[in-house]
Amino acid sequence: MGMESEVPESGIRRRNCVCTKDDFLPEESFKSWGNYANALRQTPTRLIERALTRSNDEAELEAKSRSHHEMKKTLTWWDLIWFGMGAVIGAGIFVLTGLEASQDAGPAVVLSYAVSGVSALLSVFCYTEFAVEIPVAGGSFAYLRVELGDFVAFIAAGNILLEYVIGGAAVARSWTSYFATLLNFKPDKFLITAHGLAKGYNQLDPIAVAVCFIICIIAIRSTKGSSRLNYVASIIHIVVIVFIIICGLIKADAKNYTPFTPFGARGIFKASAVLFFAYVGFDAVSTMAEETKDPARDIPIGLVGSMVITTTVYCLLAITLCLMQPYQSIDPNAPFSVAFKAVGWSWAQYIVAAGALKGMTSVLLVGAVGQARYLTHIARTHMMPPWFSYVDEKTGTPVNATAVMMSATAIIAFFTKLEILSNLLSISTLFIFMLVALALLVRRYYVSGVTTNANRNKLIICLLLILGSSIATAAYWGLSEKGWIAYCFTLPIWFSATAGICIFIPQARNPKLWGVPLVPWLPSLSIAINIFLLGSIDKDSFIRFAGWTGFLLAYYFFFGLHASYDTAKEFEKSKGWKNNIEEGNGTSNVVVSKDVPIAPVASVN
Repeated sequence: MGMESEVPESGIRRRNCVCTKDDFLPEESFKSWGNYANALRQTPTRLIERALTRSNDEAELEAKSRSHHEMKKTLTWWDLIWFGMGAVIGAGIFVLTGLEASQDAGPAVVLSYAVSGVSALLSVFCYTEFAVEIPVAGGSFAYLRVELGDFVAFIAAGNILLEYVIGGAAVARSWTSYFATLLNFKPDKFLITAHGLAKGYNQLDPIAVAVCFIICIIAIRSTKGSSRLNYVASIIHIVVIVFIIICGLIKADAKNYTPFTPFGARGIFKASAVLFFAYVGFDAVSTMAEETKDPARDIPIGLVGSMVITTTVYCLLAITLCLMQPYQSIDPNAPFSVAFKAVGWSWAQYIVAAGALKGMTSVLLVGAVGQARYLTHIARTHMMPPWFSYVDEKTGTPVNATAVMMSATAIIAFFTKLEILSNLLSISTLFIFMLVALALLVRRYYVSGVTTNANRNKLIICLLLILGSSIATAAYWGLSEKGWIAYCFTLPIWFSATAGICIFIPQARNPKLWGVPLVPWLPSLSIAINIFLLGSIDKDSFIRFAGWTGFLLAYYFFFGLHASYDTAKEFEKSKGWKNNIEEGNGTSNVVVSKDVPIAPVASVN
C-alpha cells in the first residue's frame, strides 16, 4: 500500500496506492520472460544453495529497515501477558472440552489439558529464548531461518499462516453461533443458505465477515490500541470464567468423576492431541517482540506467565465441567451452557455465551496482529512479495499484510462450515513447535568456526536419534494398542541421545540475555512430546498437511526461491560478501552469530 511517488532503490514503485509489478516481483529474475526462463533452468543449483544457507541474528534485525518504516515500541510485559491469554483462551475451551470429555477422555480430560499444556509450555521456553535474542516480527520463521535455513523456514511459515487463517475462520463462525445464542436464537439463525453451492460450503455467514472486517480495522489502526481493547475483552472473559468455575463447583457432584479414565491412557493422549488446538496462538506473542520496549525482561514474563495462567484456567474449567455432569451427558457443542441447564441454572447460559464472545474476539484480534507480522517478515526476505512488508508511517503497523490475511480469513469464514474448519486441527502448529525446539538445540551446540567437525557430527547423530526414536514411539503408539516392547528400545534411545548431547558435546553458544533452563533436556522433551501428539492426529489431517505443503513447494520453486536468491546476491554484493553457503570458516567468538549472513531484502525506502 504505497503512499509515495518516488522510485526507491529496490525498484518498488509507490504511486498514490497504485500497485505495479515491481511491488510484487522487483527482482532481476522477473524483469523479462527471458530472465525468468534462465532462472528456472538454474532452479536445482539455486535450491541447493538456499537450502544450505543459514541467516544470522544481525541479518534478521537489519531486515526491519526494509519495511519502509519501523514498528512502534509500545508494549510491556503486562501487554504481552494479556495478549497471550487473549490469543489462547477462546473458542477451544468452550467447544472442544465437551467433545473430548464425552468421546475420548471422560473426566480425565483434565489430564489431557495438562499434557497439552506441558507441551505448549516447553515450546514457550524455546520461543522465549529466540524472541529475546532475535526480537523481530518474524517469529518462528526468523528463528528457523537463522538455524535451519531458508527452505525449512519457508515451509514452516507457510503452514503456520494456514493455521492462523483456518483457525481465525473457525473462531469467526463460532462467534456468529454464540452471538445467536446470546440473543436467544438457534445457533444457525443468522446463516444464509445458498442452495447452488456444495454441502458444507452453502451456509453463508455474513456476520463472520463483518467481525473480521472490524477486527482488521482495529489491528491496522494501532498495536497499542489493539492491546487496550484486548485488556477489556480479556478482563470480562476472565470474570466470566471465574463465574463458571465458582458457580459450577457449587453444583458439583463427586460421583460424576467415577470412572475417572473410562477410555484409558489412549483416550487421554488422543484428546490431548485435539485439545492442543486450544493452546494455539501463544506464538503470536513472540511476533510482537519487535514492538516490545524491553524484550529481555518483558518477553519471558509475558510468554511464560500467560501460558502458566492459561493452563491453570483450562484445567480448572475441565474439572468443573466434569463435576457438574456425568461425562456421558456432556453436550459436545455447548458443554457449559447445557451443564448449567442440567443443574437448573438456565439463566447462566447467557453469561457463558457473553464470555465466549469476548474470548473469541480476543483470539481474532491477537491472531490478526500475529499473522500479519509473520507475513511481513517473510516478505522482507522476498520469499513473499515485498508489498506485504510495508509498514505505515502513521500507525506503525503492517497494513497490507493485515488486510490480506484478514480478507483470506473472512472469505473462508463466509463459505465454510464450522465442522469442516474444526477438522483442520493443530498438525501445522505441532510440526513448527517441534522444529523450533530442534533449532534451539542447533543454536546452542553448533556455531560455524567454533564447533569442531567431530562435535558437529556427534550433534547430527544425536539429533537424528532423538527424532528417529520419537517418531518410532509415536508410530508404535498409533499402530499397537496394547504393545509395550518397542518402548523398551525407543525411550532408552531418546534418553541416551539426549544424554550424549549433554555429556559429550560442549555448548558453542551461551544465551546473552535469557536462556532455556535444563538444555538439552527441555528442548529434546519438547521434540518428543510434539512428535508423539502428531502421531495421535487422524490421517485426513496429514493428507491436508501434505496438500498444502505441496502448494508451498510449487510456489517456492517457481517464485519464492528465485526472488530470495536474487535479493541475497544483491545484498551480498552491497556488503562485499562472498558466497554465503555454510563453509565452516566463521568467527571464533562463542556468542557471535554464524558466518553465513543471508540477505534480508533490498531496501524499499
